[in-house]
Amino acid sequence: MAALPNVIRRVNGMANDDRLSLSKKLPVLNSQSGPKPRSFQVFGHIPSLRTARRHAMLAGESVGFVPTMGALHKGHLALIRQAVQENTHVYVSIYVNPTQFGVNEDLGSYPQTLPADLQQLRALTAEFWDNDSVGQITGVFTPKTRDMYPGFKPTSEVDGHGSFVTITPLSSMLEGASRPVFFRGVATVCMKLFNIVRPDRVYFGQKDIQQTYVIQRMVDDFHLNTQVRVVPTVREKDGLAMSSRNEYLGKRRRKVASVLIRALRAVRTEFINGVTGREELLSAAHRVVDEELAKQTALPPTWRSLFEVDYFSLADPMRLTELDTVTPAHGAVLSGAIKMLPVEEAQENEDLGTGDGKITVRLIDNLRLELPSFLRKSDPQKAVTPVL
Repeated sequence: MAALPNVIRRVNGMANDDRLSLSKKLPVLNSQSGPKPRSFQVFGHIPSLRTARRHAMLAGESVGFVPTMGALHKGHLALIRQAVQENTHVYVSIYVNPTQFGVNEDLGSYPQTLPADLQQLRALTAEFWDNDSVGQITGVFTPKTRDMYPGFKPTSEVDGHGSFVTITPLSSMLEGASRPVFFRGVATVCMKLFNIVRPDRVYFGQKDIQQTYVIQRMVDDFHLNTQVRVVPTVREKDGLAMSSRNEYLGKRRRKVASVLIRALRAVRTEFINGVTGREELLSAAHRVVDEELAKQTALPPTWRSLFEVDYFSLADPMRLTELDTVTPAHGAVLSGAIKMLPVEEAQENEDLGTGDGKITVRLIDNLRLELPSFLRKSDPQKAVTPVL
């Protein structure tokens, strides 16, 4: 099973200040000759992008790649900033991939904001114009489904027909248990995109932790000549992980959505204070969500935000298999998922978000459980307050 990508190990071993300055520690490997362009090219078709990529290859210039489904937020921009630190050219894809959505999932309502996305990327590009020590955003790839899946329209059924990349058993665990075609679709579209762009490095966010394992396994098993880079999760002030799906929440559900990270942080506090057993650790998460759910249930339908817990996982940091006990020296990957249920009864003129509050919003998040460095060779029972 795939090991945790190298960058995630390094990132999680750093203090918070070091995590924020990670991009300053990794230099660009190749520099472009001549002045930087003031903008990027938008590629709608595969041949034109491949031509541009070939020019970079012939010039010996490195290429980083950030695959996205659009609806860009600060988390995406952090990936791009990291890529620009390490590569001469950075390509960003914006493509809502249909094969990673199940039959009854939110493909039809998924936010598609291409003009706003391009505007954000143009503003971001200006940050790099006068800095010769970093690269640039060279291209944005916006393909059509008929080009990405040229044989026939892709299917979302579990037993559907098509040319797919399936990574087992990773794809059937955790997120895969709830979304059985999700990682098949992710691996398939990433294989296609990697073959088109031929990047030296690809960039993913730590929020989608299982996805990074799947991609790393695919890269290793199929001998793809690219390096997987994982960048720390970017969060809102209350800790909610930034996600394109947050657009669905609206104000009411948004206030409650932070219950997930609060539950994970409660587990981390227990671990730092010496608790290592699975049942005892995860019970801390359940106490937080049970308390919040009881509070919401007591409110009238016009005020409450109900949710369901999908899972909490305590997994080995190398193989993502479930643990009964966390060894302090090795730590664990703690992850969870909740479903924010549709708004039962709207208030007049209420901000319900994209989809008018009618769409169930699935939120995922994770933390790495590890002892602070000053405790690793001392008494693990010593109570401390974790750095959040």
